[in-house]
Amino acid sequence: MNFTKLVPNIFYIDIKDGLKLFVDCLEFEIEHNELNSKNPFCVVSRNDLRINIFQDDGLAKEHNPEFRLITNNIEEVYQKVSKSHPEFLHPNLSKITLRPWKAKEFALMDKQLGIIIQEW
Repeated sequence: MNFTKLVPNIFYIDIKDGLKLFVDCLEFEIEHNELNSKNPFCVVSRNDLRINIFQDDGLAKEHNPEFRLITNNIEEVYQKVSKSHPEFLHPNLSKITLRPWKAKEFALMDKQLGIIIQEW
């Protein structure tokens, strides 16, 4: 078997929360837009990354995912995010920290999701 991508589905009570994090803060672009439909949905992408964002109250209350975004320049990401959207910095990992496993990391969180930004 040969897999080439992992595309997570993230469920929000209000899809605008996800768009603020991914589009406004992390500079993903909306690739597919069904935001004005009965069941709001969109696909956001950046480079080779793709994420499906859904508005679904029930599923949002059941799923609270956490994932990692790997970068080659964590300082650049941190400077941009901490200046433009400091409210997303996770209180337990709000600064770039060298972890025992030798990766540099900081974390973000919104109402639904945790994201660890990591550089090896």
